Amino acid sequence: MIGVRLAEDLVNLQATGPWEAGAVTEALRRTPIRFDRLDDATLGDLHAWARRLRGVFAADDVEQRAQRINALLAHGVQLVQLATHDGLPPHLHFAGQESSLVQRVRAMTAGGIAIFAVEAEAGRMGVCARPGCLRVFADTSKNGRRAYCSATCGNSHAVQRYRERQAYRASRSAPHS
Repeated sequence: MIGVRLAEDLVNLQATGPWEAGAVTEALRRTPIRFDRLDDATLGDLHAWARRLRGVFAADDVEQRAQRINALLAHGVQLVQLATHDGLPPHLHFAGQESSLVQRVRAMTAGGIAIFAVEAEAGRMGVCARPGCLRVFADTSKNGRRAYCSATCGNSHAVQRYRERQAYRASRSAPHS
């Protein structure tokens, strides 16, 4: 789940505000990826990768999502290796430790998305259904029918639709002169 969650975080950073070193650093620190600092070139490369990741979440169907994931895998994964280190449970590495930060992020997100897609039958990923929200999500809910990035967006959209229905009804029942 770490790779798909990092992919979500990077895409959502791009969707919600300026792409800044502090925010990207915070997203990376929630993962086991080791790094010292982000320079401008690395930030630019990660931003370009986040734009590619968005395409997976925004895919129209399973076939398109699979094609986009395969393109990410071809570009991002260097190797697949079962690793046990630092007291962590066994996990997969998709790039070598000597790889650059950008390559390790590409590998982790591409591999993580691929694993999630296999387990979710390439579904359960999407862009928030609330108009105007550009955030993405990987749906780990029990029923797999999530349509919003958060409960806040779901509730906001429900209120908006309710108000629109009320306004429509009021306009239909108003006396016409």
